[in-house]
Amino acid sequence: MSDLITTFLVAISAFVATNIDDVIILLILFSQVNSIFRCRHIVAGQYLGFIVLIIASLPGLFGGLILPPNWIGLLGLIPMAMGISSLVNGEENETLEMANFTTEYQDTNTNNLFNSQTYNVAAITIANGSDNISVYMPLFASSNVVNFIIIIGVFFILIAIWCYVAYKFTYQTKIADILSQYSNYILPFALIILGGIIILKTESLTLIKLVASCICLAILVKKQPTSN
Repeated sequence: MSDLITTFLVAISAFVATNIDDVIILLILFSQVNSIFRCRHIVAGQYLGFIVLIIASLPGLFGGLILPPNWIGLLGLIPMAMGISSLVNGEENETLEMANFTTEYQDTNTNNLFNSQTYNVAAITIANGSDNISVYMPLFASSNVVNFIIIIGVFFILIAIWCYVAYKFTYQTKIADILSQYSNYILPFALIILGGIIILKTESLTLIKLVASCICLAILVKKQPTSN
């Protein structure tokens, strides 16, 4: 029972950590809904793009069925490195720029669920999904088939919730501004925590070694200032 609860919590953490910036994009997409660009195109595009990201992350699951779990668990250092790098280097969130692509496409056949508008949203989701793959591969690798199915189920439910929340908050510009301002701080910590859970769950490193690894990663990923 505890393993099931842990799987649910890890799945939720992984989704939130890799899709918190998508809320900003969804808010912008839903604000552009009109007679040509419909809500169903956004939802279908989100699911389609997310399925592609999951397929791209499947090598982690297959590798996890072959390699020892404690070796696979070391892949948890990837999301940790991403989070630490974002913190120490102050990287800016660039996902808002991708939302501008949606204004470039028109499709007169709006009755179809899958058309150029849907594929355009899916393309944005995929383009914004490099962090998803980096996190999902070690997550899938540290999971068995049952846990994998549970995680995918949680992901699909959360996509619907994400779209619903974004739709409801479409005209709440203050909320969009808050998410845009603070997502850069929430995301790094979420990635670090998620990577730590994967490593400790698979017993790849002890807590002391994990902390030492974080310090080493902070030193390694720190970008040196460029000389003029």
